[in-house]
Amino acid sequence: MTRIIAADDQPDVLEALRLLLKRESMAMVPATSPAGVLSALEHEDFDAALIDLNYARDTTSGGEGLDLLSRLRTLDPTLPIVVMTAWGSVEGAVEAMRRGARDYVQKPWDNARLLATLRTQVELGRALRRSRRLEEENSRLRGNVPQMIARSPAMQSVLRVLEKIAPSEANVLITGEHGTGKEVVARYIHSASKRSGRPLVTVNAGGVAEGVFLFLDEVGNMPMQQQAKLLRVLQTGEFTPVGSSKLKRADVRVVTATNARLHEEVGQGRFREDLLYRLNTVEVQLPPLRDRLDDIPQLAQFFLKRIVDRGATPARRFSADALEALVRHPWRGNVRELEHAVERAVLLAPGEEIGPQDLFLGATAQGPALIERMTLDDAERHLIQRALARCGGNVSDAARELGLSRSALYRRLQHHGLKAS
Repeated sequence: MTRIIAADDQPDVLEALRLLLKRESMAMVPATSPAGVLSALEHEDFDAALIDLNYARDTTSGGEGLDLLSRLRTLDPTLPIVVMTAWGSVEGAVEAMRRGARDYVQKPWDNARLLATLRTQVELGRALRRSRRLEEENSRLRGNVPQMIARSPAMQSVLRVLEKIAPSEANVLITGEHGTGKEVVARYIHSASKRSGRPLVTVNAGGVAEGVFLFLDEVGNMPMQQQAKLLRVLQTGEFTPVGSSKLKRADVRVVTATNARLHEEVGQGRFREDLLYRLNTVEVQLPPLRDRLDDIPQLAQFFLKRIVDRGATPARRFSADALEALVRHPWRGNVRELEHAVERAVLLAPGEEIGPQDLFLGATAQGPALIERMTLDDAERHLIQRALARCGGNVSDAARELGLSRSALYRRLQHHGLKAS
């Protein structure tokens, strides 16, 4: 079914739209503010957006709606956006189209014209997305896109965000603990972006040139003087290469990564607030491996295959007990620690099958010992994740295993920030 996100601060307008679209077999998700639209897009995809230009805080200029339009275009360049408003000036229509709106309707709208406009834009949007998917698939076949292992609900939500933002020009801030794969995500964004034909430049800002994709790792450790220089590049596109006094211009997309809490660093005066807001047009937070239990077996198999393909090792597979031990391990070093554990097991395993004894994970590989070292909140989260993994994401079955009602499990999922697949 076609899904439309509609935004207006007047409930009666939204209800009229819902009834009109329902007759045409279109499902409508309502939002009464720009924040509501952005929140909805974080959780699901839509075929088109129908947004008002004026909201309660600002009822005459159309500024809130135009700002929302710009943000939607940054988040998902393929989403068709139709704007509507009683503020029917030519200037408003021109500005909306300039910022990326596909079409423009005035209130009170003509039902036939509104429906025809939405049908046309939905079809165009689907065609554009099909084209983008074909381009991405061709790129993957050429081996340009790094593999993203994302079976777990936590990583599925990350992957949906990446698929939307990678083709855009938005600056991205990747956050997460050490070893969660921030550099892999940066390479994924680069390879799926319009700049994939250009090199991914890491840190070396002196080599910035036209069309460059710049990845700055551990940006939280950048000295204040360098922060000022980076801010200047982002604001003006101008920089002075090392060893030169000549001013140059650069067309740069910046992806940064950090395990630091940058908002706290701003509060402590160690990071520039204006730079932070330039860097985090979109923030992607990577979950720790302990929140990705479904991904652990596939990640381990991926690392094992990569080593086996190099040759000179008898190890070929994991036993079921070994995979279970990997899932139970706390992985404080995240994906990087798992990769090193697989490399160690390959070296130490005497035969083709890697058993739990070859992993040398110690007592932490045992389930009861792991639970004993957890807080009550962490233990509950862990048990819920394990139940969902065993039940294939089925909430009813997982609730039954845990001795909970379905609604009680949903409340706990919300409390822990978890999602059922």
